[in-house]
Amino acid sequence: MSLKPDQRRLGVLIDRCRLEVENGALPSVQLSLHVDGQEYINETFGDATSSTRYVLQSTGRSIVAGVLWKLISDGLLDVSRTVASYIPEFGTNGKDVVTVEQVVTHVGGFPLAPLKYPDMLNREERLKAFSKWRLTYEPGTELQFHLTSAAWIIGELCERLTGRPIGEYLRTTLTEPLGLNSIEIGPPVERQHDVARFVRTDPGDGGDVYPWGPWYLEKPEILAAGEPSHSMVATASDVAGFYQALMSSDLWRREVVEDALRVRVTLPITGERGGTPSVPGNVGLFIIVAGDDGLSRAFLPTTGSPRTFGHGGAPCQIGFADPDTKLSFAFLTNGYPSTGYEQTRAGRNRITNIANLAADVFN
Repeated sequence: MSLKPDQRRLGVLIDRCRLEVENGALPSVQLSLHVDGQEYINETFGDATSSTRYVLQSTGRSIVAGVLWKLISDGLLDVSRTVASYIPEFGTNGKDVVTVEQVVTHVGGFPLAPLKYPDMLNREERLKAFSKWRLTYEPGTELQFHLTSAAWIIGELCERLTGRPIGEYLRTTLTEPLGLNSIEIGPPVERQHDVARFVRTDPGDGGDVYPWGPWYLEKPEILAAGEPSHSMVATASDVAGFYQALMSSDLWRREVVEDALRVRVTLPITGERGGTPSVPGNVGLFIIVAGDDGLSRAFLPTTGSPRTFGHGGAPCQIGFADPDTKLSFAFLTNGYPSTGYEQTRAGRNRITNIANLAADVFN
């Protein structure tokens, strides 16, 4: 028998999210909550509509994870193999020993490997970049988020193994069959009319925005270039719906999903924008897992089960699912501070409290 959310608790969650717009902290927010295949919340507040799509930033990694898990489910990909065994161009500068699993759990050793615009638009240039990348630490010894490099590798693996670019594969194999049509990697400039534009939330502070953070995706041509793990757009409803599919759809083999949710890395999170080194990361296959050690995880609720999984993203967005309660939730916004990452006390409290309220909607 599935759990049913309490209407009063749902109301508290909605009011808490509405408050972020009414008190002027954010220009718009969009939230969606599903339980066991049914949507109980689909709300938008502020300067947006229910069909507005948001740039997901790192929150899109869980959707890219769905592509990865599908390749494994179909017997096309073995994460224990080296990346170079699939992509020979990658196997230079000592990277020939790096496994796919190490890359997708962010211990591959090349976290800030560069791939600039417009080179990213051309597959040949992407492969040239792969060959130039160098290790900055021994693979498997440090946990540093491979901010864009891991997703570029997943994208190339998808193209090598299926013959289709990752954006096309995601659409035709996963999102279209699931009816989640707002999800798109790198929407062309002419199709960005429904994408919420970035709004600066601290304009009174003066100065420019930090150019190397999430703000680079403010440019329509950069967003259209389609870096897989950040240049994805979607509605909150479809993000939460994708999590529902991950938990129940026969598009993925259930044993593959269970194995993908297994905690594989528990090293301290370090590196640029890595988080708090004293808190270990619980990393599955391209997602974060709550785990049962009782420690708070960035962007995951403490009120969910240990199997709760998902990913947060700039500025303070979140998507997660709890297989034990069959709940999924997404909170999206287009309000960005000048740094791109909401690290103020109010910002941290916002996402912590909203995530916990979402996971705690049951009696």
